[in-house]
Amino acid sequence: MNRINTKLQEHKKLLSIYFTAGYPNLNDTVSIIQSLEKNGVDMIEIGMPFSDPLADGPTIQASSTQALKNGMTSEVLFDQLKDIRKTVSIPLIIMGYFNPMLQYGVEAFCKKCAEVGIDGLIIPDLPVDVYHDQYKSIFEKHGIINVFLITPQTSDERIRFIDSMSEGFIYMVSSASVTGSSSGFGDVHTDYFKRIAQMELESPQIIGFGISDHNSFTQATQYAKGAIIGSAFVKHLSTEGSTKVESFINSLLRP
Repeated sequence: MNRINTKLQEHKKLLSIYFTAGYPNLNDTVSIIQSLEKNGVDMIEIGMPFSDPLADGPTIQASSTQALKNGMTSEVLFDQLKDIRKTVSIPLIIMGYFNPMLQYGVEAFCKKCAEVGIDGLIIPDLPVDVYHDQYKSIFEKHGIINVFLITPQTSDERIRFIDSMSEGFIYMVSSASVTGSSSGFGDVHTDYFKRIAQMELESPQIIGFGISDHNSFTQATQYAKGAIIGSAFVKHLSTEGSTKVESFINSLLRP
């Protein structure tokens, strides 16, 4: 069974952390992953930097720009991760845009993911229909789960289709804005969370965007299997570097 599905079966709320590969320094990737697992994180999203990250707010955009300047590429990332499964057992997901995958070759990219122990991909600009028609068989061949996103604007019909196509969890974007643009949730957010929960989808949902502290993590996981924290952790890396991961994770898990 894919590590993502094994993790989703655990009777707990899941904490997933996003960070940009190659940031703050090119060779920080592996040590950050190891430190996140050591400090109780359930799942990690490794951001593959891209020059035109449309869904990302200024914090992640800046980290992406710096990572590219540092020399991060798909090849470098795969080389950094080649021995990751010797020390890390939790699910690892690469999150990035489709253009670098196309340049690498979709089949070659999925094959390499499988070789180094990547469990899934999140590709915000790959529509579920295109995935279904052109790439689903490639992902399945290499045992890679593709995670789809929904937003408050996604129709119920579309959500049902995404649910039917999902083999892991659904990434539930808390708002229609970019990452890191809000903190905490109001009635509009919680109404959306409740609406999705009442749909009783087959796939568990993990909420991302706007989660930055213990309070917002607790709010989000009232209605979903877990929550994803990205911009707040990238900000932490920008000020503290990669050496103080423990204090950040502790602040999320404990009030």
